[in-house]
Amino acid sequence: SPIEEMVEAGRAVGHDYFALTDHSPRLTVANGLTAERLAEQLDVVEEINARYDDIVLLPGIEVDILEDGKLDQTRAMLQRLDVVVASVHSKLRSDSETMTQRMVGGIANKMTNVLGHCTGRLVEGGRGIRPESQFDAEVVFAACAQFDVAVEINSRPERRDPPSRLIQLALEAGCLFSIDTDAHAPGQLAFQDYGCARAVENGVPADRIVNAWPRDRLLEWTHAKR
Repeated sequence: SPIEEMVEAGRAVGHDYFALTDHSPRLTVANGLTAERLAEQLDVVEEINARYDDIVLLPGIEVDILEDGKLDQTRAMLQRLDVVVASVHSKLRSDSETMTQRMVGGIANKMTNVLGHCTGRLVEGGRGIRPESQFDAEVVFAACAQFDVAVEINSRPERRDPPSRLIQLALEAGCLFSIDTDAHAPGQLAFQDYGCARAVENGVPADRIVNAWPRDRLLEWTHAKR
């Protein structure tokens, strides 16, 4: 949906801020943004923010973690963003050791703020069912805690990612969390209620949910290690 339409929807549900996180170039099926198109989007975000005084749109990205653990966008562009979500979108059936190394590579990158939909599973919906990727969750969540990367609780009903047992494991590892709508259309911002319910069910304290923080605290955190 058009960016401004999403901003209006965000205002309607009462957000003070929210992040725009389109995909990176490698994910062509989602029309991922090249560095040039992302730069153009940053100009659009700046223009939109100049017109609103009751909501702030944070420039961000959902960047692919490539097979070698690197991120699918230039460091210079990532430096210009407020929120970097890093996710695996390809070769989801890799063996556990390969996937673990790949994920830890992305987590260890200083640009990464959030680990997106860590298992990649789909449990319902039009795209069918997809099993969880195999990885050493203890190692991955220990890396998230070490490198101050939040674990995404993806609010899309067809994902339910992470499953509850992994939310519990991430809690025990001392991880932060981010409850993300993964919205591609205005009405999907309502998915956040579902993600919040899953956080409550699993006993995630509000203070460990980064996008429950005031904007200044969130931005101080996202930029602290860059």
